Amino acid sequence: MSTVTEQEEKLAPIEAPDDQLKIPEVLPVLPLRDIVIFPFMIVPLFVSRERSIRAVDQALAENRMIMLAAQKDPDNEEPGPNDLFDVGTVAVIMRMLKLPDGRIRILVQGVSRARINYLEDTQNYLQSRIEELKEQVPAESLELEALTRNVRASLDKAVSLGKNISPEVMAIVTTVEDPARLADLAASNLDLKVEDAQSVLELLDVTARLHRVNELLAKEIEVLTVQQEINIQAKGEIDRSQREFYLRQQLKAIQQELGEGNELAEDIAAYREKMIKAKMPKAVDEEVDRQLKKLERMHPDAAETATLRNWLDIMVALPWSKSSKENLDLKKAQEILDEDHFGLEKVKERIVESLAVRKIKEKPKGSILCLVGPPGVGKTSLGRSIARALNRKFVRLSLGGVHDEAEIRGHRRTYVGAMPGRIIQSIQQAGTNNPLIMLDEIDKVSADFRGDPSSALLEVLDPEQNNSFRDNYLGIPFDLSNAMFMTTANILDTVQPALLDRMEIIRLSGYTEEEKLQITLRHLLPKQMEENGIKPEQLKITNQALHHTIAMYTRESGLRQLEREIGKICRKVARRVAEGDMSQVSVTEKNLHEFLGVPKVEIDEILKQDQVGVATGLAVTATGGDILFIEAITMKGKGMLQLTGQLGDVMRESAQAAYSYARARATRLGIDETIFDRTDIHIHIPEGAIPKDGPSAGITMATALVSALSNRPIHKNVAMTGEITLRGDVLPIGGVKEKVLAAHRAQIKKVILPAQNRKDMEDVPQEPQKDMKFVFVENVQQVFDEALMPATPLVVKKAGPPKKVVTKTAIRASRKVPATKKSKPKARAAKR
Repeated sequence: MSTVTEQEEKLAPIEAPDDQLKIPEVLPVLPLRDIVIFPFMIVPLFVSRERSIRAVDQALAENRMIMLAAQKDPDNEEPGPNDLFDVGTVAVIMRMLKLPDGRIRILVQGVSRARINYLEDTQNYLQSRIEELKEQVPAESLELEALTRNVRASLDKAVSLGKNISPEVMAIVTTVEDPARLADLAASNLDLKVEDAQSVLELLDVTARLHRVNELLAKEIEVLTVQQEINIQAKGEIDRSQREFYLRQQLKAIQQELGEGNELAEDIAAYREKMIKAKMPKAVDEEVDRQLKKLERMHPDAAETATLRNWLDIMVALPWSKSSKENLDLKKAQEILDEDHFGLEKVKERIVESLAVRKIKEKPKGSILCLVGPPGVGKTSLGRSIARALNRKFVRLSLGGVHDEAEIRGHRRTYVGAMPGRIIQSIQQAGTNNPLIMLDEIDKVSADFRGDPSSALLEVLDPEQNNSFRDNYLGIPFDLSNAMFMTTANILDTVQPALLDRMEIIRLSGYTEEEKLQITLRHLLPKQMEENGIKPEQLKITNQALHHTIAMYTRESGLRQLEREIGKICRKVARRVAEGDMSQVSVTEKNLHEFLGVPKVEIDEILKQDQVGVATGLAVTATGGDILFIEAITMKGKGMLQLTGQLGDVMRESAQAAYSYARARATRLGIDETIFDRTDIHIHIPEGAIPKDGPSAGITMATALVSALSNRPIHKNVAMTGEITLRGDVLPIGGVKEKVLAAHRAQIKKVILPAQNRKDMEDVPQEPQKDMKFVFVENVQQVFDEALMPATPLVVKKAGPPKKVVTKTAIRASRKVPATKKSKPKARAAKR
């Protein structure tokens, strides 16, 4: 059939038999994509590439023969000599049809296998020099007969399993006698990959070719068998679902007739009403509606129904669009913060600044505040006060000991007992989408085989990402950008660096005694009196008694133990009141022990006298600052350095650096250079049961070491801290405020600090700065000049004459013999 735009060229048939066709040595080449042509196959081909069209024209102009070779890469539009397989099929073009879009459609018949020996890439088309390949037909044998039957049987089985092979082909399979043609015919109808079909084409040995075709047929039958099983199973599921739906509709109609079974419909109506009130985003609304429709089709008693109901309950309960109105009055916020907490000026200033930004800009992307400090300084209560100042709901989320990522992201609904993560639970608990969520103890999050919660928190605490936080249970993004997050930590060493980078660090150091006194008078004492039912006229505590309580009964940076001691006093008073004694109880420094017992804390005291080899250092612990004494002593030995006191690796390295510095500069420091070869040095830090580490004791150990080696005493009222290098430079350290407060508590008069820590003195209260002298050093020699005294000369006592052993016989003899000049010493000795 032809049209005006289509032209079909009918070609005269080739009269010579196929096996007698003379194949020329040079033929044009037609590259094939995704197909391999076998001999005796009649296949229609569409030709669209210009070079291929010219190759077809050249074949039609000569003898209508063309070399068909498959491409290695079907996506290559311009294949070259190296892009075609070497073995292909010589074919005869039987018919050609020109299409309106410029393409041509040809009908070709394979003639013989051939190998491309040389391929020329001309500008017009590909031309090859070929070699016709003769098949190796073996003599008739049992193996050949068995292979032939297997191929025929496998083709029949494939058709029975649903393989699309035409009846005409199956008829030819039944009648064909040539094993080579049977193998080619089977391979051409299996829809093989190019590589597999090419492997069959290249096999000239007919027996090997039948083996290969038999293997491919066996694989195809396995695939068809599995496919049929899947189809049968899927059909069974569809039939069961249709039957269940039909029965359910009948049951629904029966229930309506009986006036029963309206509970599910009522629940769905209630869900839809809650959806409207929740004002969900469009995507969330669509997903909830889809799940509601799914619930309508489910059986009320099905296990999945309960899971879906729980999910819907949480979805409609979440505050998608409900938020509390913020307090943007800066003065009122400042008053609330001052009312709840004494001091902490930097934190209050930062909160008021954040509030000011929110007042100017409607929805700013604020940073995440991380309050870092020792226990009991008011980190968590400060978050509660901030929420009250901002008029936001406050939710505390404790992360201590959390080691399951599902605690943050939730479980998938497929698990039994699945629930949302703690972040979504906090939002649901608050009832608003803009609460203040306090992530408490973020430094105590751990990771194990269940995942890393710190990594899950990266998305939560990133203002750029948390607007589409996806909880595994919800399966839908939830906007957390309206919520305000704050975190607390005691130390930052265990916090993941990527997580730490997302937070703004605000350090809360320990309180001074004066600050503790003011907090006690303003907050702790009134709170404990109210909790224990004590009226103001029933108890009076002097400031001296409170000072003594702070100094002698508590050793902490925070206030928890102090509050317990105040509560203990109030309970003693409450007992007296309960026994009928209504008189006012006055607690003074003298009778404080009657309420609290003997003092629990020994006050840090400086050394009673200047000593050789004992230096006073400053350290930071989990409860604040502390002083420590570093002792060094020399003894006869071979120049070994011994370190004790449960020191960490960093502290041991600092001691080694101090030792190397002293040995390298022995002459300048007034140390005998030979002393190192004949003397062992032992450095010890008391309280050996407590682990100690860090580089800040470097100059303290160096001072104790030089003092012991040079016999120069160390000033008892000098404390120091700083890291030392091999060059003697003093490097900066951390925790300046805590260390200075510890020195002030121990009544130290002079503190030596690294010069680069001068800027940290802004955080130190004025009281210690008035009472102590601060020396800022850059080199350890300056430390020695400030801390070491001149060498003390050794006082060597002359030994008297050796005492003689006087026996009883000698004493009796001395009594009988008169004393002479020679016997006088003996008599004196005996008398002694």
